[in-house]
Amino acid sequence: MFAVIKTGGKQYRVAAGDEIRIEKLEGAAGDTLDLGDVLMLGSDAGITVGSPTVDGAQVIGELLDTNRARKIIVFKKRRRQNYRRTKGHRQWGTVVRIAEIVAPGEKAKTALKSTTAAPKAAEAPKAAAKAAPKAEKAAAPKAAKAAAPKAAAADALTELTGVGPALATKLNEAGITTFAQVAAWTEADLDALSETITGLKAKAEKNDWINAAKALAK
Repeated sequence: MFAVIKTGGKQYRVAAGDEIRIEKLEGAAGDTLDLGDVLMLGSDAGITVGSPTVDGAQVIGELLDTNRARKIIVFKKRRRQNYRRTKGHRQWGTVVRIAEIVAPGEKAKTALKSTTAAPKAAEAPKAAAKAAPKAEKAAAPKAAKAAAPKAAAADALTELTGVGPALATKLNEAGITTFAQVAAWTEADLDALSETITGLKAKAEKNDWINAAKALAK
């Protein structure tokens, strides 16, 4: 029996016991792998052509080695441009021995075995462990926001006589955002604020901001 398989974008005619070199496959020496799509099967009973593959057919190969082919030279030249480039390239490939060709309806005698699948499965718990702290960090700020009391809404300080948008912004930057705060000002508070906001105390006394804020706070 023979089969035509497609792997790595290329097609190969194989029979049991053949050793072929194909495009690189992940795995270690001794692994048994499914070698890809089966496009055709041939035997004494006749030939079965897939459309595009033969359903239920399988070609199992034993991975012998993964290495690089001999070096090829890639040379580029452009006439009259003083341009020359020389590079070498060694293509990775995998050598496999065809262990079994399984026809549709038959059961494979060779079990698939890959040593590269185990590390990926082992990495899953690690990935979950790494994701858990991130999830906790993301949930923590939300919980903190939900538990934190709502801050008092800021008042429109521009309702005070003599307070324009620019002065209101300076007051907000100084931490004054509500009429209740203005109503609670003392002489010491006015003196302290006047050090950062020039002329504040004089404006506050002239326009009686403290009494006006008490009335607006109600």
